[in-house]
Amino acid sequence: MSKVLEQKVRDGEVAVASMRGACAPQVSQSLEELNWIPRPRLLALRRLGIETVEDLLTHFPRRHEDRTEFPRFPREESDVPICLCGEVVKTSLRRFGGWKKIFEATLQESQANALSEPLVCRWFNLHYVQKMIASGQRIVVFGKPRLRGKRICMDHPEFEVIENDEEMSIHFRRITPIYPATEGLSQRALRSIVYRLLNELRPAPAGFETLLPRGLMNGDMTRAAAIRAIHFPKSWEDRDAAREHLVLSEFFAMQMLIASRRTDASIRTGEAHCGSDVLLDRFLKALPFELTRAQEKVIAEIHHDLAATHPMNRLLQGDVGSGKTVVAIAAMLLAVEGGYQAAFMAPTQILAEQHYDVLRRWLEPLGIRLALRTAARQVESGPLSLFACVNRTNSPDEAQIIIGTHALLYESVSFSNLGFAVIDEQHKFGVAQRARLTAREPAPDVLVMTATPIPRTLTMTIYGDLDVSTIDEMPRNRGKIVTAVRDTTKLGEVLSFLRTQLERGRQLYVIYPLIDESEKLDVKAAAAEYELWRERLHPFRCELVHGRIPAPEKQKIMERFRRGDTSTLISTTVLEVGVDVPNASVMLIENAERFGLAQLHQLRGRIGRGEHKSYCILLTSSQAKEASEKLAVLERTSNGFEVAEADWELRGPGDLLGTAQSGLPALKIGNLKTDAHLMRRARGAAMSIFQADPRLESPENQRFRRLIVEKHGRTFSNVS
Repeated sequence: MSKVLEQKVRDGEVAVASMRGACAPQVSQSLEELNWIPRPRLLALRRLGIETVEDLLTHFPRRHEDRTEFPRFPREESDVPICLCGEVVKTSLRRFGGWKKIFEATLQESQANALSEPLVCRWFNLHYVQKMIASGQRIVVFGKPRLRGKRICMDHPEFEVIENDEEMSIHFRRITPIYPATEGLSQRALRSIVYRLLNELRPAPAGFETLLPRGLMNGDMTRAAAIRAIHFPKSWEDRDAAREHLVLSEFFAMQMLIASRRTDASIRTGEAHCGSDVLLDRFLKALPFELTRAQEKVIAEIHHDLAATHPMNRLLQGDVGSGKTVVAIAAMLLAVEGGYQAAFMAPTQILAEQHYDVLRRWLEPLGIRLALRTAARQVESGPLSLFACVNRTNSPDEAQIIIGTHALLYESVSFSNLGFAVIDEQHKFGVAQRARLTAREPAPDVLVMTATPIPRTLTMTIYGDLDVSTIDEMPRNRGKIVTAVRDTTKLGEVLSFLRTQLERGRQLYVIYPLIDESEKLDVKAAAAEYELWRERLHPFRCELVHGRIPAPEKQKIMERFRRGDTSTLISTTVLEVGVDVPNASVMLIENAERFGLAQLHQLRGRIGRGEHKSYCILLTSSQAKEASEKLAVLERTSNGFEVAEADWELRGPGDLLGTAQSGLPALKIGNLKTDAHLMRRARGAAMSIFQADPRLESPENQRFRRLIVEKHGRTFSNVS
C-alpha cells in the first residue's frame, strides 16, 4: 500500500472515530434508520433475514480468505479450493448443445514469467457473469483447480472484481471475510456495509454484553471484541479465538434454555403414576417372545420414573423393529394399574390405526378399554362412544388408553385423569405440540420415542431437556434384510426377481418420492407409474396408496394388503413409519438417491418383520459420487445407529435445530458436528449454574436470567 493511501486510511479512521458518540448506531436499531445504506441493499439484506444492526453484525462469515499474499498459479489440480488473483487477458463465449453456453475468462498471474501457466475460469449457462468480467480487469477467484486436457481450469469459481486501490484496505491485503449473500448483494457490497457499521459503533455497544461465565471465557475477550475480530481479524489466531468465543456464547445460550426446561419440569407438580406389576406381569407372560435385555433395562428405568412424584420426561430411541412399542405398552399398563389414563400419539392416521389394532390384540384380553381418535375416525373397544369415554369422569366404561394423531391435541377430547403420554416418532412433531399435550396440572409422565437414532451431540441439544433411554439390541425373531443398489438399466432383472418372490407368496412395496410427475424434476411418480406396474406384475393385484387418498379408502387399501388380498402396494413415503405386514418381504425404492439416509432406513424397516428373508432394492440412475456413497451405507449395514452416524458424516446436522422441532434458536455460527467439544463445555457450565441456583436469583446470575426471559422470550415458573 502506498504511503499516500495509508495516510488516507488513517485520516478516515480518525474522522470516523471523532463522529462516534451520540450518533453511533445502536444494536437494536433498524437498518432503515441508517441513511447511508441504499434501499436496494436494504431489500437484499431483508431477503437474508437481516433487519437490524444486530442481525447484520451476527451475519457471520461462512469462511475467510487469506488475501494478504496470493500464491502462484498452480500447475496441478487439487481437491482443496484456493484463492488466486490475476488479470483477465482474454474472454470467450462458446455454445454447445443448441442453447447451452460456456463463458471462459483466462487469467494471468501478476509478475508472470516464461514458466507461468494461465488459469482458465469457466461458467456454464450463467449469462450474468459475462456482463461482469472483461479483459484488463483484476479479479480474485476461489475454487478447485482441475486439469482439463492441458489446461488448468476452475469451474464456477467464486469471483470478485478489484475496482480501485482505495478499496484494498477493506477487501484485500488482509484476512478477508466471505459471507452468505444473495442476488443483488455482492460480497464487496456486503463487506463494505459491515466494515462501515463496525467503524461507526461504540467500542462496547449496549446489547453486546458478554454473557459467558468466567469458566468458559478465553482470556479477557469480550463479545464486542469477538464480533469485530470474526468479521475482520488481524490474524488467524484472532479469528479462531473470536469464533470460539462466539460459538461458546451461542451454545451456552442454547444450553441455558435447555437447562431451564429441565429445571422447570422438575419442580412442576406431579404424582406417582405407577401401580403394582400385576397387569404388566400378565402381559409379559402372554407375549409369544422374550424381551431383550435392552428392553428389560428400559422398562426398569421407566418404572423408576413412574413411581417418582416429579414428572418423567424421557426419550426412548431404538432402531426400526427393536421393540419400542412393547416397552411403551408395558409403561402404559403400569399407569393404568395405578388408576390413570394413558395417551398414545402417533404422527399419521395409518400409524395410529396400526397401533390401535396391535394394542387391541394384546390388551383387550387383559380387560383394558381402548379408544381411537384421529381426524377421520373415532373407534372404541368399550360399549360407550369415544366422547363418553373420555369426558365422563370415573365412569366404569371410561377409556383407559386412548390412541390418536395430533387430533388428540386440537379436537374436543378432554382426558379426565391423564397420567401418562407416549409420543411416537417424536421428530414428526414439534416441541410446542408436545407441550400442548403435557401442559396440565398435575403434570403427566411423558415418554417420547424415535426410530431415528441420533448422535450424542444432537441428543444434548434437540432432546437436551429429556432423560435418554436406548434400545441397542434387536429381537432374535427379526428377519434378515438384504439390501442391494441397482442401476435403472438393470430393471429387467429386478422385475424377474420381483415376480419370483410374488410367485412364492410374498408381498411387495414399490416406493416413489412423488405422487405426481413434476416438470421441474426428473423423478418418477407413484400415480404415473401405477398402471405400468399393474401390467408388469399381472395377474398379481396392485393398489396405489398416497397421502391424498381419502382416509376411509386408504384404510380399506391397507386392510386388503394386510389380509394378503393385494400383492403389491405402489406408494409414496406415507409408508415411512408404522406399517407392519410380516408377509411383505420385498421393497423396491425408485429414485433412491432422492431420499435421505435416515428416510431410506425407515422405509426399509417396513420389511423384515416376518420369518422370511427380506430384500430391499434401491434403484437409481444417478452417477454422482455423493449418491453412491450414501446408498453404499445401506448396503453395508442395517444398524440404524451406524446409519445415523454415516448420515451425520455425509450430510451434517441440516435443519435439525429448527425452531418448530426443537424450540431452540437456529445456530448462526456453531457447528454441532465439528464443535461438539464446545457444546459439552457449554452444557456442563449451564447445568452447574442451574444446580447451584435453580431460580437464577443470585446477583451474578441476573444476566443469565435476562438472556432466558428477555432475549429468547422464555417464561417458566422458576424464572418469573
